[in-house]
Amino acid sequence: MTQHDPLSPVRLTLGPVLFNWRPEKLRDFYFRMADEADVDSVCVGEVVCSKRIPFFAPFVPEVVERLQAAGKEVVASSLALIMSEREAVQARELTQLDGMLVEANDVSVASMMAGRPFVAGPLLNIYNEGTLAYLRDLGAVRACLPAELPGPVIGTLAKTTGIEMEVQCFGRLPLAISARCYHARSRNLAKDGCQYVCADDPDGMDVDTLDDEAFLAVNGTQTMSYHYLDLLAELAALRDLGVNRFRLWPHNVDMVAVAGLFRAVANGLVDAQDAAVRLSELCPKAEFANGYFHGREGHATIDAVL
Repeated sequence: MTQHDPLSPVRLTLGPVLFNWRPEKLRDFYFRMADEADVDSVCVGEVVCSKRIPFFAPFVPEVVERLQAAGKEVVASSLALIMSEREAVQARELTQLDGMLVEANDVSVASMMAGRPFVAGPLLNIYNEGTLAYLRDLGAVRACLPAELPGPVIGTLAKTTGIEMEVQCFGRLPLAISARCYHARSRNLAKDGCQYVCADDPDGMDVDTLDDEAFLAVNGTQTMSYHYLDLLAELAALRDLGVNRFRLWPHNVDMVAVAGLFRAVANGLVDAQDAAVRLSELCPKAEFANGYFHGREGHATIDAVL
């Protein structure tokens, strides 16, 4: 018998698009999320590379307006690595926004938000109660936890009062960010003259080992998991741990259908195993894993006890 409160609402968050999609495609994606997706919150903002910001910036006001008109909470996501004065200015401007939460993905942004409510993003290193309490005292009202945490640690952190826990449940995991651009390097280009080649890989560029084994994925300056996270079968366990908010990372697939699957399973309307089959159909190129939650290597696939 599950121990979660059946009356506690399930909340789905659509994370920021991490990939370099064409501005028009990105605009249309958010419009569809506003009109059709059964999600509660939508993160909008560039996390990976500040060079991408000017292309989508003209569309941001209408995207935010469309999402809010549809009843979605809009969260403004910050860069994950701030390295220049120009990026620092962009971050300060983000923290001055009225009417929406800011997601701090760099600790400097969390400091800028001190005294005001914000979301502690998944790229902050939250691995213990002390860090979580520090961020809460700064003003964090929600924290999206790092992907590497096993279930018992998530449960411990979920007991921290005054802050809402969010757990990543679908998609390639953002693992690290660098000052160097791997995508440009792969094309023998310098970062300053990258020609935006990351746009060639709308779900990231697969990286193999010297033995031709799938290893990681690259998205500009970002290192990601090769496998796609799938915690459909673990949603009930997460709710038992005190987590009711789940994050889905956008990919170049039918995210409306993906969100619908997670909503149905979280609400007990669809069997998790049946939903997993459907998820594989929606993401035919993906290989799924759930190892981190079970205290194993992240690329492992562990059968959940249902």
